[in-house]
Amino acid sequence: MAKFEGIFEIQGTMKGMTFYKSKDGLLIRAKGGVSKQRIKNDPAFQRTRENGSEFKHNSQMGQLLRQTVSPLLRLAKDYRVSSRLNRVMSQIKNLDTVSSRGERQVPIGIGTVDGKALLKGFDFNQNAAFLSVFRSPYSLDPVTGIFTVTDFQSEFHLRVPEGTTHASLSGAVLGIDFATRLYDTQYSNKVNFAIDTTLQTITLTPAALPTVTETQLFFLLIEFFQEINGVQYPLKNNSHNVLHILEVV
Repeated sequence: MAKFEGIFEIQGTMKGMTFYKSKDGLLIRAKGGVSKQRIKNDPAFQRTRENGSEFKHNSQMGQLLRQTVSPLLRLAKDYRVSSRLNRVMSQIKNLDTVSSRGERQVPIGIGTVDGKALLKGFDFNQNAAFLSVFRSPYSLDPVTGIFTVTDFQSEFHLRVPEGTTHASLSGAVLGIDFATRLYDTQYSNKVNFAIDTTLQTITLTPAALPTVTETQLFFLLIEFFQEINGVQYPLKNNSHNVLHILEVV
């Protein structure tokens, strides 16, 4: 796939090349190719079929994970989150050392220490990475799901976008079985505070523990607001909000 740069904006097909718009600008790709029927049946395309099968599986696993925290994801994501998460799922799938090529599975890969480490630390909004925004020590109890920050001063411990007057912290604990696609997401309380030097302790406690326990993920959401005449408005359509996977067990 190539990117087109020129003084004329072309869309459509010309001399076997298709020009089309994307969020990355005007792109070009060759028209046509090998028929679907040949790819499906020709032994020469066995590797292609294997790659396609695993690609589909990775996409399904990524979609499943996004679905589990959709209320949070609506508040903090970038437009590449699907492709970035699919790439991580592919890496996790590669850790399946027992299945045949073309049949490797995320549920097996995520059962490894390395598989969990690949998912831990994922930022759903790459434009607002947790480590660049949140600057305070914290504790997370993986048994209770309780997230705690002591001696927290928002003015010093958060890197806030221009125009921010308030912020909120909230969390979630997800229990998921990637093999059966069953999951249970439990959300915490939300703590809202002004951006100032007030010293405080913030505790986020999930409403309950997930009933699904195969794999557990712990999320933190940071939202930014601007207060006008006593009303807090999401800052710049939530584009600076953080959604981060703190831990995977």
